[in-house]
Amino acid sequence: MSFAASPEGLEALGSFEPFTVDASIFEKAARGPDRGRFLRAWGLSPPGGGVAILGVLNVTPDSFSDGGRYLETGAALRHAEALVREGADMIDVGGESTRPGAESVPDAEEIRRVVPVIRELRERLAVPISIDTRKAAVAEEAVRAGASAINDATGLRHDPEVARVAAARGCALILNHIRGTPRDMQENPHYEDPVSEVYDDLARAAEIAGASGVPEEKIAIDPGIGFGKRLSDNLLLLRHLSELRSLGFPVLVGPSRKSFLGLLLGLPVEERLEGTIGACAAAVLAGADMLRVHEPLPVSRAVRVVEAIRRGGG
Repeated sequence: MSFAASPEGLEALGSFEPFTVDASIFEKAARGPDRGRFLRAWGLSPPGGGVAILGVLNVTPDSFSDGGRYLETGAALRHAEALVREGADMIDVGGESTRPGAESVPDAEEIRRVVPVIRELRERLAVPISIDTRKAAVAEEAVRAGASAINDATGLRHDPEVARVAAARGCALILNHIRGTPRDMQENPHYEDPVSEVYDDLARAAEIAGASGVPEEKIAIDPGIGFGKRLSDNLLLLRHLSELRSLGFPVLVGPSRKSFLGLLLGLPVEERLEGTIGACAAAVLAGADMLRVHEPLPVSRAVRVVEAIRRGGG
């Protein structure tokens, strides 16, 4: 099958310094957080205490790759069970699309979409559940229904009260980096130094979370691949994850099916699995602690191989 990368993707392929693996990457990653402590605090049990896999469950009509497929509760439950069978260590439930250009959903509608699903999942599944929301009111109701983690796509920029919900309810909190809002984030994003700027923004978000009462071991950070980023920004952030990990918090990466892969490979959403696996493998080498993906089985298989190579048989 032939494909044609976009002009931006071709430029990146021709000018971006290739990803290289050397001892410094492993050394920097090793200086990050205690993964065992983090896994215990979050109730995660990936094979061998390795990288945790979050399975994406969108109960939305307009998500960029699977919008409308799991709006009906029964379909959502069946898909979540399939994600766990395929290796997901946590299910991340979202009721509002954060694709570029997406409009905000009223709190009541978002709650209506996610709460029945989370309540049923809590009864059926042994793995933890996270709620993908930027709103404190939605987070509160989702946690009452059984979620034990909150994945805030705006890193507390939209609603800092999300951190207070996490603290009051004893939940884990994922802080995602974004510039702007989902509606306008891809309208000419600009960085002078993307790694340093994302590092500083995530440090401030983590400080707010800590000041709100969220324990350190229950905070994770996410560089926000595709959230107000140019192609080159995404590539640099994936390459320099170990520097973000030096903040002392576990790092989650969500490259699954993202548009930067489409730009690089010239492929539509439904044909980006191999690109997703490649990005996940690079992320693991650079120190990622969690991966948020739509297809856990092939990603988890690739990750276990990468982890074994990284350990060197030890």
